[in-house]
Amino acid sequence: MHVEMELNHKVLGEGFPVIILHGLFGMLDNWQSVAKKIAAEGFMVYLIDQRDHGKSPFTDRFDYPTLAQDLATFMEQNWIYKAHLIGHSMGGKTVMQFAFDHGDMVEKMVVVDICNKTYAGGHEEILEAIRKVDAAHRQDRQEIYDFLKDRLKNEGVVQFLLKNLQRKKEGGYEWKMNFALLEQSYQHILDKVSSAHPLFEGPGLFIKGERSWYIQDGDLAQIKAEFPHSAVEVIEGAGHWVHADQPEQLTQKVIQFLNK
Repeated sequence: MHVEMELNHKVLGEGFPVIILHGLFGMLDNWQSVAKKIAAEGFMVYLIDQRDHGKSPFTDRFDYPTLAQDLATFMEQNWIYKAHLIGHSMGGKTVMQFAFDHGDMVEKMVVVDICNKTYAGGHEEILEAIRKVDAAHRQDRQEIYDFLKDRLKNEGVVQFLLKNLQRKKEGGYEWKMNFALLEQSYQHILDKVSSAHPLFEGPGLFIKGERSWYIQDGDLAQIKAEFPHSAVEVIEGAGHWVHADQPEQLTQKVIQFLNK
């Protein structure tokens, strides 16, 4: 039986709709400070938890055509006929898939630090650390922090992951994300998005973190081929998590683009 997806979301401001999609292991709260500034410019900003993340339903299927269909359903449920779309990393791939499949529903799109190609990986250590920490049997949040910090050596990544942690009523901890499915679907998450018509002719902006390797010079021809009316801009001093590293610069570029 097909059950229509109802994604958890938050709405800020009033005006033309802007929808923001987080990346892998993320949730809508990651983008709240950027969303507030965009809303202050006269937009109605929808922050969404994608399926199997945050407070949205856990499911048994995770790939980009499905995530794009979730977004189409969300827009229909909220009477949004056309919107600006912003997506970071995995969320950026959802946006690209949606732009290919439902281009008439996209006014402008912003893709943050990702492009349309199959990536080699990079989250394997994180996946292994989350699996091995065995959060369900830990009684102390500090234990989980110490274990992850010892494995991953990166304070920023550990703090980002810990936002996903919640205490269970019966004791121990659980993840807000559907970890088992995300690990199982990891290859789909790395995959290039594809469509019968891989072309979006509306205005687009690709934003690259200066210190990130996700968008490289060799990718620019592919971006131009599939998104001919898109520009690529670099945010100085930012890694892959551009919205955490340089929120002011990022917000300024996004607002400038949306107001053009």
